[in-house]
Amino acid sequence: MNADGMIYLPRPRSVTAAPGDLAVKPGGKLCLVGDAAALLPSALALQLALRETSGVDLPLVAGDGRPDADRWAVIELAPATAVPAQGYRLHIAAGGLRLVARDAAGAFYGVQTLIQMLRQSPASLPGCVIEDHPDFPVRGVMLDISRDKVPTMETLFGLVEMFAAWKINHLELYTEHTFAYRHHREVWAEASPMTGEEIMRLDAFCRDRHIDLVPNQNSFGHFERWLKLARYRPLAECPDGFDAPWGKSLPPTTLDPTNPGSLELLEEMFDELLPHFSSRKFNIGCDETWELGKGRAAPAVEAKGKPRVYLEFLLKIQKLVAARGRAMHFWGDIALEHPEMIPEIPKDVVFLNWGYDADHPFEEQGAKIRAAGLTYYVCPGTSSWRSIAGETDNALANIRRAAAVGLKHGATGLLNTDWGDMGHLQYLPVSYLPFAAGAAHAWCHAAQREADLVPAVDRFAFRDAAGVMAGIARDLGGAGAAVKNGPLFYALAQSFKKAEVGKELTAEAANQAVERITGIAGRLGQARMARPDAALVVDEFQNAAAMLTHAARKAVAIRKGTITGEAVTMAGDLRRMLGEHRRLWSARNRPGGLQD
Repeated sequence: MNADGMIYLPRPRSVTAAPGDLAVKPGGKLCLVGDAAALLPSALALQLALRETSGVDLPLVAGDGRPDADRWAVIELAPATAVPAQGYRLHIAAGGLRLVARDAAGAFYGVQTLIQMLRQSPASLPGCVIEDHPDFPVRGVMLDISRDKVPTMETLFGLVEMFAAWKINHLELYTEHTFAYRHHREVWAEASPMTGEEIMRLDAFCRDRHIDLVPNQNSFGHFERWLKLARYRPLAECPDGFDAPWGKSLPPTTLDPTNPGSLELLEEMFDELLPHFSSRKFNIGCDETWELGKGRAAPAVEAKGKPRVYLEFLLKIQKLVAARGRAMHFWGDIALEHPEMIPEIPKDVVFLNWGYDADHPFEEQGAKIRAAGLTYYVCPGTSSWRSIAGETDNALANIRRAAAVGLKHGATGLLNTDWGDMGHLQYLPVSYLPFAAGAAHAWCHAAQREADLVPAVDRFAFRDAAGVMAGIARDLGGAGAAVKNGPLFYALAQSFKKAEVGKELTAEAANQAVERITGIAGRLGQARMARPDAALVVDEFQNAAAMLTHAARKAVAIRKGTITGEAVTMAGDLRRMLGEHRRLWSARNRPGGLQD
């Protein structure tokens, strides 16, 4: 097999064929040159992969770079090499292979490429030269663990393994109320939160795989789980709730920035949370402060203006973060709504430019952020939330656009976000394809070919020998469908009112959706996954298809006015789906949040 014709995730920057194949056979050694201790985790990963894929057990030795007939592979850490940071140069020939990197991360990433090659050609590796390094120094994923789902440690460890193999090096767990703060038990009592010990264990696991586990605690808006309680209600901007911009009445969500107690609470939280992380970064959120200026801060907003009141509180938080030795990261939506505040944002913070539509104006926004001289990340999303089975077309276009514009305007990171709005009804494997797209485009946007992505996800996420699961995930995610999954999600979630059914869900379109979803789900029996959770994955997609089908049938009944007559049958279907949802939820996640 030619090296250039192999499947990679992410695809390397340059793969050039070279004469001679390297047989994978016993008798050789894996030699570590340079800082052997720094290279050891990478070498152990390669040693294990050789054992699992080829049945070959090669011992590790430390040495120099001189030729040696017993050396099957040399992994060299050469700080003075011309190879860029986090990059590697891999040369495979009949006489052996040599992997050279400037830093330990680059060596680790080169080994991940080797492992992907071994899984496709375990008896011999094709001769080639691979030269590779990332576009974005930071390539991240953010998982929402506050919209009800808190993954088990087993789930998190499995994700870290998968992300590390794809050269992702930054992970955040989005937190509103799901850290077990010692003095705030009532906030998280029903949430099965992450404990400090669990964070430290996960942090160490991530460090061994060159992933920076970054603390994330929303610190201004999205405080509803706190502010609904009597103890914290005095800190709310609008203690009695407010009318959201989209017309719905909501309970309080935003801290009162003029109350000194708000900052005192944050300081206490930061002092407890941050020592559990080795990262020097900290995402403090501060997005979507919807009711700011409608309540207790109204006099300050009237006197100074809303942007000034927001910025002053943000700068106070930044001082707390800096005093604790961290670089502050924050969501930049409010600053972009009021660009006059951007020049006053400190240059040592990281501006997170988020947007989740395929046509989000990353271009216009990136130009403003770059002109201000700020460090920033582009933050697209998996489009899995409020969808049940994802929105494939939107997710891939959103990620691709974010990467292209981020490169153009000097973004230093790409943070791919996976939210759980309105109950986190989507199952984890729904996000595998957009997770992979984020990894691929963040590593080397120019090298990524869309045609490569689905087979790569089949091989390196679903591990499906039949090569069908990634296609099922893509198609069930609405790829190319006239009716997307978003309207179906709302048809499932909303009450029985004709006016609430989206215009897209005509009876004809909904019937077509049922037929299409049924056909896609019918392919699940063809999958041949080697994952230990293969049966679970099939069941997750099966129930997702059932929920989408139920939603479409409900929409048809509402349109035709037959919903009352069909209510008993549909309620029975819903009970069965809910029972299955409880089982599937419990397989990957903690019980807290499920009842919500």
